[in-house]
Amino acid sequence: MTRGGGGLVTALRDLVRHAPNASWICAATTEPERVLAAAGRPVPAVIGTDAQCDLHLVAVDAAAHHDFYAVIANPLLWFVQHMLWDLATAPNITARELAAWRDGYVRVNEEFAHRLVEVGRASEPGTVVMVHDYHFYLVPALARAAGLDRFLHFFVHIPWPHPDALRVLPLEMRHAIVRGLLGADLVAFHTGRYARNFMLTCQDLLGLEIDESRNTVRYDGRDVAVRFYPISVDPESLRELAATPETEQHERALAATRREMMILRVDRTDPAKNILRGFLAFDRLLELHPELASRVTFLALLQPSRQDVPEYAEYRAAIEKIVDEVNARHGTPDWQPIDLRVEENLARAVAAYRDFDVLVVNGVADGMNLVAKEALVVNQRDGVLALSECTGAHEELGAVALTLAPFDIEQQANALWEALTMPAAERALRHAAALEIVETNNTAKWLTHQLADIRSLRPA
Repeated sequence: MTRGGGGLVTALRDLVRHAPNASWICAATTEPERVLAAAGRPVPAVIGTDAQCDLHLVAVDAAAHHDFYAVIANPLLWFVQHMLWDLATAPNITARELAAWRDGYVRVNEEFAHRLVEVGRASEPGTVVMVHDYHFYLVPALARAAGLDRFLHFFVHIPWPHPDALRVLPLEMRHAIVRGLLGADLVAFHTGRYARNFMLTCQDLLGLEIDESRNTVRYDGRDVAVRFYPISVDPESLRELAATPETEQHERALAATRREMMILRVDRTDPAKNILRGFLAFDRLLELHPELASRVTFLALLQPSRQDVPEYAEYRAAIEKIVDEVNARHGTPDWQPIDLRVEENLARAVAAYRDFDVLVVNGVADGMNLVAKEALVVNQRDGVLALSECTGAHEELGAVALTLAPFDIEQQANALWEALTMPAAERALRHAAALEIVETNNTAKWLTHQLADIRSLRPA
């Protein structure tokens, strides 16, 4: 097995490390996985160096999976919840999207719910079912309707916007999504703002009774709990990865080409990550401070993301275009201001985490953003975190980071200058405070708080 990219992979991998005897239900997306799925038996899977789980693979029809993932989940739901659509021109909900909803998203959710019910009924009494993220909004209600007698927990890892944002979706979709979530006993988010937005969505779009003092939604004769738990990382596993020979080799290679200062970003090529404005801010920084020429490099380690979705392919092309323009405008024969590497290489990313002076996380919307936390754990240079106010991580780390206004190019350029020129004592103080926050609010605490609430909410 190989580890995929993205924050959700980090979260679930570390969750399994703290949840022994776990069963993990996921899609079979390669031919060997489909063969294993056809056998109908769980597959023992090693997750990292010290955790394992039983993997239950669901073989999904390729056409249904495409509609589920590449038409509805991404981009439609992702763009709605990150408020990325230019509503004057997009999206257009046509017969194509409605068919993809019915034949893709609904069908895949039904197949996962069916497997979940099978696995859940065979589990020990008291087992907790945890469904994750926007791909599976319908699963809780489907599993409940099928009679699964287990505590149903749903965690949404992306932002939940204000109620009017959901009006982009047809009534059929938005009502099914909210009612699907309310099939759970507990619906959880990363921040209090997202949790409040969800309750207001239930009230405004479905006319349901909410209790803001108890954080509940009254639905179908039940009180559904709504909570928030800021997700984090497992510092121990990150430090183990940072100490591997592969990571150390990448660190030596980066050091050999390093300039005096390094700005870093590690992201997927996703429009929500605001990569273009980050480069425009760096361009403006070099205009304002030409004395930085040849002294600073912006290292951008970007993972290709969802290239089967047109909006994402176009965004990647725009990224490459702007990098060429900035490098042509400011570069010299022996110095390129932006060092762009489009690849999925976790070891190289961790090596760069150890060596940055400034980390840029300037997303226009982000459920949490675990890069901000991962990088702080292993950084060896008292690196400064420049963090968008529109990320979930800002609720925890905003006081010790430099706040970025993600749409304000001038402000971001000035923040980069402040970060690069910050006195050593202040850098050390901010870094130590941020590290303490991340190490205290680790993955184990994230899971423990959820399980404590589940125990209090579950009938005796």
